[in-house]
Amino acid sequence: MSDSIKHECAVTMLRLRKRPEHYLCKYKTEFYGYQKLSLMLEKQHNRGQDGAGIAGVKLKQEPGCPAWQLEKSARKMPLAHLLERIGAQIETIKKDHPEQLGCYPLAGELLLGHLRYGTFGIQGEAACHPFIRESSCLNRTLLMAGNFNLTNTAEIFNSLLETGHHPSSRQDGALILHLIGHYLEQALMQQQQPDVTAVLKRAAESFDGAFTLCGIFGDGHAFALRDASGIRPAFYYVNDEAAVVASERPAIQTAFDLFPEQVQELPPGHALSIDRDGEVEIRLCLDPKPVRKCVFERIYFSRGNDAEIHQERKAMGRALVPNVLKNLDDGIENAFVSYIPNTAQICFHGMLEELMKMQLNKPLRFGQIAVKDAKFRTFISDAVAREDFSMHVYDVTYGLIRPGLDTLIVIDDSIVRGNTIHNAILPMLDRLSPKKIIVASAAPPICYPDCYGIDMGSLKELVAFEALADLLRSSGQTGFLEQQGVRARAALKGEAPLADPLRELYGAFSFDELVRAITDRLRPAGLKAELAVVFQTPESLRQCCPGHTGDWYFTGEYPTPGGYRVVNQALVNYLEHVNTRAY
Repeated sequence: MSDSIKHECAVTMLRLRKRPEHYLCKYKTEFYGYQKLSLMLEKQHNRGQDGAGIAGVKLKQEPGCPAWQLEKSARKMPLAHLLERIGAQIETIKKDHPEQLGCYPLAGELLLGHLRYGTFGIQGEAACHPFIRESSCLNRTLLMAGNFNLTNTAEIFNSLLETGHHPSSRQDGALILHLIGHYLEQALMQQQQPDVTAVLKRAAESFDGAFTLCGIFGDGHAFALRDASGIRPAFYYVNDEAAVVASERPAIQTAFDLFPEQVQELPPGHALSIDRDGEVEIRLCLDPKPVRKCVFERIYFSRGNDAEIHQERKAMGRALVPNVLKNLDDGIENAFVSYIPNTAQICFHGMLEELMKMQLNKPLRFGQIAVKDAKFRTFISDAVAREDFSMHVYDVTYGLIRPGLDTLIVIDDSIVRGNTIHNAILPMLDRLSPKKIIVASAAPPICYPDCYGIDMGSLKELVAFEALADLLRSSGQTGFLEQQGVRARAALKGEAPLADPLRELYGAFSFDELVRAITDRLRPAGLKAELAVVFQTPESLRQCCPGHTGDWYFTGEYPTPGGYRVVNQALVNYLEHVNTRAY
């Protein structure tokens, strides 16, 4: 993706279901569980560049020895730093106190790992998961991590205050932990061993947002819970040796050498619970809602080595071909097909396959025209120099384009802000002197803010909305924008129903008119080549990704009331020139 946006974290939980001596005998290591957890985190490292954390619980630990351990890192390359640090600890114990290896908490039966992709707010180790609710009573000690974003943290904060708590943070992770702990204490007062799923239901039924939560208790219980709309992903696998949950299916497949069908998706609104004896149960926990799985998972955030995601991304590329050909003036023989690295590559393969099938063995020229130097920015410390050099993060392959003759077709995952395409990619491609450049976006225009994880809480960050504002101005309809702002303010005050105030604005223009306005905004000054921009439509995207209808950033159809509050606040902020997020 050319625009850098932050979204999904990764969470992984593992419970060993046999006694430690089984793994030592069979696998010759006390760290079988830790090794599997580390591998699954590594296979999801694309989902967390800002922090990493690992926690372990040792069952039946000797009193006087710690039953749990929590390690975090917010350094550069945090997962690598964390694993290296833990590895050094293990080597020290092996060398100086080998008899204590079996008592090391990260050699325990319960393990929890997290990779953090921070969107906003505090950074550093304090923001890294897992979070802990510590107690000298193991059944009250809870370590929790998740992939989530809530829209109603203020309400949760106030409800905790009303029940006598004094939260030390307004972070949603800390508040979730407090709330689960609150209902856990209530349950413990009524029974010695509470129903974990019932505790989760009482806590989570007040959440508005997207979440996959995983937690391990000091006494051996564990859980995973997915939001009722299924916005966040969660997959699980259980055999006689282990039960595991992760954000991505291929991570589990790789760690346990499995076929795709052996790894199951945790149903939306369900909780997977594991008791102290390692018995696994999956139960409905939250009231059912329409399933709205986030389609950005398929477009960009998940690794493309998942069998289903790989085919869906290829389908996105194929679906773009008809509109690309409509904008191709001189035939495919005078075109060169490429992509913006790196994740658009699979969509590019789908487009190539479709073009080759249509060409019936006629020549088709394609290759990697753009090269991304991922390490380039890290060597620039001065802010002014960094801005000046940012457009050169990409470079081009020379000698592939025939100047003044060829049309260059490049496919990208999506276009969010459009800054990188405008400031870097198009000027760079124009140096090759193509006759025309066609930019094909595998995603539709991103018209609406997102509050469930993607860092898009301001309308000024969306090139599609700025293009809409251009259309309203040029057609003399700025009053329509102000009118919708009045409705938004009324909705936020509770004086009118919550609805999406932007959909009527977009409805005033055709899809093609919006695309032309976006194209005008993306065209940099001095561009010599003709420019056309082609977008996927929401309808074709749903055909490419069946079952993933969570497309509110394209359609304005939000899965929870919090989404509608955010879109109204975003419009008010835009009209009042408040350049902050709407959540």
